Amino acid sequence: MFEQLHPRIAAAILELCAVPEPDVGACTAMLRTEAGEPVRSALAALEARWGSFPAEGLRMLPGVDSRAWIEALLRFAPVAAARLEGMRIPAAVIEATLADIGAQLHWHRRTHGGFGLDTAWWTTLHLSGSLYRLGRLQFHLHRDTESGPWTVGLHIPEDGALDAGSVDASLRLAATFLAEHFPAHRIDHAYCDSWLLDPHLADALPNSNMAAFSARFTNVELRDEPGDALYFTFRVPADAEISTLPRDSSLQRVVLERIENGGSWRVGKGLAPWPMPVG
Repeated sequence: MFEQLHPRIAAAILELCAVPEPDVGACTAMLRTEAGEPVRSALAALEARWGSFPAEGLRMLPGVDSRAWIEALLRFAPVAAARLEGMRIPAAVIEATLADIGAQLHWHRRTHGGFGLDTAWWTTLHLSGSLYRLGRLQFHLHRDTESGPWTVGLHIPEDGALDAGSVDASLRLAATFLAEHFPAHRIDHAYCDSWLLDPHLADALPNSNMAAFSARFTNVELRDEPGDALYFTFRVPADAEISTLPRDSSLQRVVLERIENGGSWRVGKGLAPWPMPVG
């Protein structure tokens, strides 16, 4: 994991992680040199957490900046892929799961205009053996608390429609996948933690796919996170000047109008039984 990598190996890693073209040069340069101490520290943390089903991503390590995290994620990806293959995880699931590393690089560039990864903490979960892309959704298996029941967190990649058929198909895949590969982990419930569960969104767009998705969850607990709606709708920072943002879709207009009217978007955490009901 630490050595300078041959160009063919480096290229294979970038393909595995679906690194977007604008970031290929920077990522290749990282892998063509020996890993420095910050990268080694991040790799050690990833190794230590493998198979532990962490509830949260790794956010901070002394001396490890965003670029070191990117290099560590890339170097650890083939290790994780080999271990998942050894667990008989299908190749298509491994590829879909690790491709989110490249997707996060893409979204960082779109948000900030350059190379980086402000969601490195999130992508550490993809390299822990606990999070999987199964159809439309991602599923994160972990304990609800340190010694509590097992739960599954649902996450929504930003690469397609959230129609009921796609969600149902994903839920069916996940129920079968988790029962087959993790039979000892008796899952108590599922949850989703997202700004899409703010009830204002369903009230404003009652016939939308987002409203139908949020209706799958109950006992929603809300907290103020005013930046999430801006970030995920427009891929801009929370302090962006909203007068410059587009209003081409009904969703964009709803998000901006609420802010302009003095409202604040919230994030909701809602619960659902597992396996989740499908239509």
